[in-house]
Amino acid sequence: MMTGNIDGKIMIRRWLVTFKPFRIFVVGIGFFSLCFLMTSLGGQFSAKRLGDSPFTIRTEVMGGVESRGVLRKISDMLEVILKRMDSLSKLDNSTTSDTRRLDELSSAINRFQPAGLVERIQAIAQNVSNMAVRVEQILQNSMAAGRVRDGSSGQCEVPRDPRYPDCPGKVDWMRARWTSDPCYAFYGVDGSDCSFLIYLSEVEWFCPPLAWRNHSSPPTVHTHTRQTATTKRQAAFRTDLSSLLDLVGTGKESLSFMKRRMRRLASQWGTAAQRLHAKLRQRWREQKKILVHVGFLTEESGDVFSPKVLKGGPLGEMVQWADILTALHVLGHNLKISMSVKELQGFLGVPPGRGSCPLTGPLPFDLIYTDYHGMQQMKQHMGLSLKRHKCHIRVIDTFGTEPAYNHEDYATLHGYRTNWGYWNLNSRQYMTMFPHTPDNSFMGFVSEELNDTEKSSIMQNKVNNMAVVYGKEASMWKQGKEGFLQILHRYMEVHGTVYYETQRPPEVPAYVKNHGLLPQHELQTLLRKAKLFIGFGFPYEGPAPLEAIANGCIYLQPKFHPPHSSLNHEFFRGKPTSREVSSQHPYAEQYIGRPHVMTVDYNNSQEFDSAIREIMSTKVEPYLPYEYTCEGMLERVHAYIQHQDFCTPEAPFPPANSSSSKLGLSSPASPGPQFFLLPNSSALTWAPNANAPLAWPPLSSLRLLASQEGQSCVEACQRANLVCEPALFRFVNNKEALRGLEVQCEVVEAEVNHVFPAFSVLRRECGLQKDPLLYSCAGLSPKYRRLCPCRDYRRGQVALCRDCL
Repeated sequence: MMTGNIDGKIMIRRWLVTFKPFRIFVVGIGFFSLCFLMTSLGGQFSAKRLGDSPFTIRTEVMGGVESRGVLRKISDMLEVILKRMDSLSKLDNSTTSDTRRLDELSSAINRFQPAGLVERIQAIAQNVSNMAVRVEQILQNSMAAGRVRDGSSGQCEVPRDPRYPDCPGKVDWMRARWTSDPCYAFYGVDGSDCSFLIYLSEVEWFCPPLAWRNHSSPPTVHTHTRQTATTKRQAAFRTDLSSLLDLVGTGKESLSFMKRRMRRLASQWGTAAQRLHAKLRQRWREQKKILVHVGFLTEESGDVFSPKVLKGGPLGEMVQWADILTALHVLGHNLKISMSVKELQGFLGVPPGRGSCPLTGPLPFDLIYTDYHGMQQMKQHMGLSLKRHKCHIRVIDTFGTEPAYNHEDYATLHGYRTNWGYWNLNSRQYMTMFPHTPDNSFMGFVSEELNDTEKSSIMQNKVNNMAVVYGKEASMWKQGKEGFLQILHRYMEVHGTVYYETQRPPEVPAYVKNHGLLPQHELQTLLRKAKLFIGFGFPYEGPAPLEAIANGCIYLQPKFHPPHSSLNHEFFRGKPTSREVSSQHPYAEQYIGRPHVMTVDYNNSQEFDSAIREIMSTKVEPYLPYEYTCEGMLERVHAYIQHQDFCTPEAPFPPANSSSSKLGLSSPASPGPQFFLLPNSSALTWAPNANAPLAWPPLSSLRLLASQEGQSCVEACQRANLVCEPALFRFVNNKEALRGLEVQCEVVEAEVNHVFPAFSVLRRECGLQKDPLLYSCAGLSPKYRRLCPCRDYRRGQVALCRDCL
């Protein structure tokens, strides 16, 4: 048997030596030649399946990236077969029939001498398929015989332990599929039950530890995943960005754009750091190890943004990522940045293979900032580890993800499933560009802040009849814009910043003075002269309107009738939110408003005309909300990093021995001991003499309200000049809160429902939330009034309560 094994291994190595240069040759023959070659081969490859053999080749669709990878896959399969032969070589005294089968396999390889290129590839594929099946059969027979000879079948019997109910099923899966990913062999799996149980108890966690194993020694781990215990370090503010600029790297226009932005705002970040340092009064801040994986800029996701940087493409995401990187660096944290899947794998210490095996040892990072593209890449390469470590992840999510869309099972059952969302995160782990919904954490970005001298100069040099149009692409100027543009032209000089190629003039009206796509500093100069910055309705919620307002412009935008949402507008279809957008920039409309922002019906010529004349007669100073300054963003990100913890399980509330857990369905209509009614208000607050559990935001900020039917907690809290706080839902999801609001309940049930806790006045039914992932500020129902945990907020910083810093 040993001789047969050696001969078989020698023959396969010859194949590999022959095939690898051939693979390089095919890569070099060019894309169109490769497409022609793969078309001629389409449907020719097939493999006889043995169970779920990983060697099966499927090439029914031969095109694009898949066609270019077929030959590489064949070579990789030969490598795997060679490893299987290594496993066979460890089994001595095998049966004569196994030896004969390997001899036949070697002879088949020897006889294979194809002539032409196409015929050669066809023959390779067929022989690889046959070889895979035969090696699989030989290995299974040999391993079974080997286990009997070694007597290990008794030592490694599959345990039936109620504490590990999934163990037998996982062993069965490993028996059938352990060859489906090379990572199993990397961790020592060789096809025996012993190796399965060792893997499932020491690398994964489905089986109990084996008594005969030496558990004092750590399990085999990839060198990149080993992490030595280190003492906590204090984070120190940084004002020098040079090391950050080196980390960002080069090679893409998107990275160059981000670095230019960092340099331009460097002095403002430095000043902001000094202010926050003084505000915190040298309070201890732990330095975190943070990985930032910008998924949408990776080649694996297509990197559609980089080529558009110089052509007027969307830059909002790059603005936000540049500011996030800068904020984390300035706050003094230990950063690693990845812009490719290979870098991601290296930083995480992913074992080699296809991502089926988990990471071993602790996660090398305290926090991971990524986006939806990065989440998909992490799922593909982290295997089961993603579920274990996802509490460390923060998803930068431009438009927001509501709880009903985030909860995978609930979204699937109730029609909220989209192409995004469904990650079963705590909804506050999604971080948005604007404070769309308090279910998510508001991350934001920054705009350039002006000093008093600059503000005075801008107001003196404003050109009263100068308007700049918010629209960098020629397509934005079409589709019925002519009417209101003519009215605007009647009063003002119209300027544009539309990208165009030298040989092709932009398709904009002749009276428009187009400056082409401007670098950021030149755009700032233009905005400092203009009186008006006017939006076309798209793009939604970008950074440009805030920059214009910060440079002394009045921002004019269209009102949407009816509001745009995933139900009626293609742009929002498929996004994990039911939010209704009432204008092009709802934040500017709701949080800034007149005189800096005017929202009108562009289809009403008289209303539009009146707005233009009002703008020309109105004087405004440059204005920037505090939360969009460098200091405001540093303050917010600092608070999140120091206080948001989604990895430590929250203690149940109310406690099991609490009196509220023993309340009947109907109780006296009076505030319970945990809540009391605020003077001259319908809101309840936490009783000062009640024991307040540790929470962030603290319970002192809580204001409990009941919404109206069909009203979300977002709206109910806003009407009371408060903010809905999802972190406080667990303190009002009880009968004590219902009693405090004088709700009459004939039935109280706990359900999985994204509008609970809530009650129906008509039916006297009350519902409590059964799944904390579905605590939702955004949820609403015409049948229910909701229990809404509102909170106060800091002036100019809606993300933080007054005592949250």
